[in-house]
Order: sequence, then C-alpha cells, then structure tokens
Amino acid sequence: MEQFLLIALAHFLALLSPGPDFFLVVRNAATSGWRVASGACLGIALANGVFIGMAFAGLSLLHEDSALFVVLQLAGCAYLLYIGGLFLRHASQRSPLTANATASARRGWWSNLGAGFVCAILNPKNALFYASLASMVSASSLGWKLAYAGWMFGIVLLWDLLVAAAFGRNTVRQRFERALPTLQRVSGVMLIALALGVLAHLIAA
Repeated sequence: MEQFLLIALAHFLALLSPGPDFFLVVRNAATSGWRVASGACLGIALANGVFIGMAFAGLSLLHEDSALFVVLQLAGCAYLLYIGGLFLRHASQRSPLTANATASARRGWWSNLGAGFVCAILNPKNALFYASLASMVSASSLGWKLAYAGWMFGIVLLWDLLVAAAFGRNTVRQRFERALPTLQRVSGVMLIALALGVLAHLIAA
C-alpha cells in the first residue's frame, strides 16, 4: 500500500505540471465549453493508456536511444509547432471566444477526441514518465500492476475533466473573454518553445 501511495502521488504531481495536454484542454474548454473539451480529455487519457500498457507490459520500444523514440520526438515537435501556431493565429482574432466556439462546435466532440489523443501520444515525455514508473513496480504482481494502470488512467481522465469543467463554466468563460487572447498567446509561445527545446536537444545529442 505504501508503494501504491508513492506511485499515485508521483503521478498526480506530474499531472499538476502544465504541458501540451493541459493547454489543449484549457483552450478548448475556454473557447467551446467543457462538453466539447471532454472529447480531448478522453483522447488524452486513451493515449496515456497506450503508454501505460506498453510500459507495464515490459516493452522497451520507446527507450530514449531507440530510433522509434527519436521519430516520436520529431513528430511531437512538428505537432507542437502546429498547434502552437494555431493558438497564436486565433489569439489575433477580434472576438476569439465566439469565433473559436463556432469553429470547435463544427469540428465536434470526435475531432477533439482525436486532437487530444494525437497531442498526448506525440508527447515523448509521457513515454519516459510511464516507463520510469513501471520500472519501480516491475516486481509487483499482475493484480497490483492492473491496479496501478487503472488508477493512472482514471486520474488522468478525471483531472482533465475537472480542468475542462473549471474553464468551461460560463462565468469563467466570460471572465476569460478579455484574457483569452493573452492565454492563447502564452500557450502558443510555450508550446513552440517546448518543441524548439526538444529539437535543440536532439541536435546537440
């Protein structure tokens, strides 16, 4: 039980660190409401589930020096640059809340599901994080591993849904209407900076 609490705490603290998934959920919830953003939440949780399953199954396809991991990093950088650019482009709109809400409503819940999955599956930090957690419980029984996996999947989904619900409330959305362009610019810059940082690391290596 002590090991479970340690793993659960480490996993939850990692969730509190804002990353591409967080910015995607916040932006979609603030512009389109939590129901549309919940699709992205589930997509992110499913992608995390893929990494959790691979890590706990003992697969080492995504170790840091593998060719597949390098390809994943490059694809992730390209996607982060893309969505970062989208955030910056939409931030310059005169009425971002209304315009983005209409566009996101057309894309619908399923498109947000796909966007969330792609964002999380192309984040190489997720692969390394779950691989490190899996190494800590490699000697555990199958039952405990399933418990860890189920807990992690559930907490990722619950946390993202709570974030979407908070930023998707009408009162919060109205308060964020003036701040939304700044939020999108900051999010876009951080995503682009993250991508450039990963690319710099790959070039230096």
